[in-house]
Amino acid sequence: MQRVATLVLLSTLAVMAPACGRKQPKLSAEAPARVTTLGINAYLWRASLDTISFMPIAQVDSNGGVIITDWYVSPQTANERVKVTVTVLDTSLTADAVRVSVQRQTLAATGWTEANVRAGTVQRLEETILAKARDLRRAAIAPDR
Repeated sequence: MQRVATLVLLSTLAVMAPACGRKQPKLSAEAPARVTTLGINAYLWRASLDTISFMPIAQVDSNGGVIITDWYVSPQTANERVKVTVTVLDTSLTADAVRVSVQRQTLAATGWTEANVRAGTVQRLEETILAKARDLRRAAIAPDR
């Protein structure tokens, strides 16, 4: 009986011992750059959805980090339409963690035809998404500001 009690005591100490030597993690005044409840960076995901929210969404895959819009026709230019695909590639909040691709078509006499995307469009969208993601991160630190 004493041997069983000794084994129970030793196994309890073995389980508790590793926890004794661990340091408590320091609390940061900064929101983490890696928020991964979705398997991707949540700030980039939310910022991507916010940035293209004026367009009709055709497909969303939060696990894969992909947002695909349907064709969008601007009221100012009824003879052209665009379709956007946003892919969040990583859990970090970095410039290379988001990729945007844009398709553009113009209306001709024979119907919609492929057209070149204006220079800087993709870069501006990516920069807008990154700026919004950083703002969301800052707001998570100090929601009162």
